[in-house]
Amino acid sequence: MAERLLIRALKGGEHTRIITLHGKKLTKMPSALGKLPGLRTLDLQNNQIPKVCPELSTLTQLTFLSLGNNLLEEVPEEMKYLTSLKKLHLFGNRICRFASGVCDGLQNLILLNLNNNEFTWLPEEIGRLKSLVYLSINYNHLTSIPTEFCFLEKLSELRLNYNQLVCIPEEIRFLTKLQKLSVVRNNIEDLPEGFCDLKNLRILDIAGNLIQMFPSGFQDMKLREFYCEGNPLFLKQPITASQQDDVWSLQEITARFIMNELEEKNPFLMYAIEAYPEVKTKISQGRKCAICGKSFLITWLECVQFVRPSKKWKISTNLQLIPLRILLCSNRCFGDRTLKLYGIAEV
Repeated sequence: MAERLLIRALKGGEHTRIITLHGKKLTKMPSALGKLPGLRTLDLQNNQIPKVCPELSTLTQLTFLSLGNNLLEEVPEEMKYLTSLKKLHLFGNRICRFASGVCDGLQNLILLNLNNNEFTWLPEEIGRLKSLVYLSINYNHLTSIPTEFCFLEKLSELRLNYNQLVCIPEEIRFLTKLQKLSVVRNNIEDLPEGFCDLKNLRILDIAGNLIQMFPSGFQDMKLREFYCEGNPLFLKQPITASQQDDVWSLQEITARFIMNELEEKNPFLMYAIEAYPEVKTKISQGRKCAICGKSFLITWLECVQFVRPSKKWKISTNLQLIPLRILLCSNRCFGDRTLKLYGIAEV
């Protein structure tokens, strides 16, 4: 079957644009690919290829290459000649290193998938992938992130789940276009101060780490989704800091985040609460939202208990009673973003 498909492709010569040979039990990359200089897409995933053929370097018009689920042990040198390549999938191999100079030729690469490999470290030259927008290195053995990694100025989505990272470098603040960051199941103990400079970050998943507190300014980040289950956030252990404002509990961050949302939606109400304390008393006595008629979640009277969320939200189900100094409507009048921080709450 693979031979027939390849012969058919060769008949097209320089006009052949796509070759798909995934799952054909190939043990080597066909050298005949060198006769297809016009190739744009090459899919060789789910085979048993241990290394690429030299002819790969002639495919200078290739924009998509998938060698996922093969037996490669390095990102090969031949790839530095694929100057038009935009999407590269190398997941599910045995890769633990980059051949020298590879990143210099991949200046148009926008997506790199290195999931399920054997990386324990990343070379500094990965910072030369200046066009990179999406980078995923889940399920490897990384213990650190090189500083150069943080100068990928176009990077929008970064996934480093299931590694062995112990920290995030302060230089992460230079990833100014980062919108989604996921570092699930690592050994990270805290977030650097520079983290709060990620003004475009909208989705943050830090589940399954060792984080107990957050840097000052975290409460002002414009997150739409925030996942943090599996961290020791509610351990009753003392935390010291040089200044009181240096320590932010998740409770305080949530309260401030919700009040910021409320201020954007209804600044007059916020002004009334600040200027006239009796307004707060009136509202709490009424215990009803003027918009929807549902009960307010308030801490001037009682605590909030969190219940099991819907399956689409990855939120912890073992949260206890937590007093929140906030005013929040249980009918989500102020948007889903506030509720996604913990889950759905009921009085």
